[in-house]
Amino acid sequence: MTEIRIVGPSDGEITRRPVGHDRFIVPGDASGGAFALLEHVLAPRCLGGPVHRHTREDEYSYVLEGRLGAFLDGEEVVVDAGALLFKPRDQWHTFWNAGDTDVRVLELICPGGFEQVFHEMAALDPPTPDAIAEIGARYGVDLDFQATESLLERHGLTF
Repeated sequence: MTEIRIVGPSDGEITRRPVGHDRFIVPGDASGGAFALLEHVLAPRCLGGPVHRHTREDEYSYVLEGRLGAFLDGEEVVVDAGALLFKPRDQWHTFWNAGDTDVRVLELICPGGFEQVFHEMAALDPPTPDAIAEIGARYGVDLDFQATESLLERHGLTF
């Protein structure tokens, strides 16, 4: 069920990862499955996730603070606060902090449900490629670890 609610600037469950954290502002179940809204915070020069493509969801990333690098279906871009990146389903993508300070991004996922991947990934100890691939497969996500390695090397990123 959906309900009217106010979410303050420090409200929502926070999941910590070695590269930053995710704040679950509106989980998919709170929107009746229509969408999920998260805040991603990434440390400088950190990759948000492996190169991947969704088969079920579209994602919209709005940069609140910092510089965000992104791989979008074969193209690499760097954008600053105020930019919106659209990552439609079935297109390869990932994102990273392209600056020297934390980057804060609002992530809208339509429909909701996929945000649970961030909970599951944060619980991996250690986050091995096989474990990441197994989680991705359950959510209809394809992964490209070879392209991920290339991005890490080319931009000096941590994952």
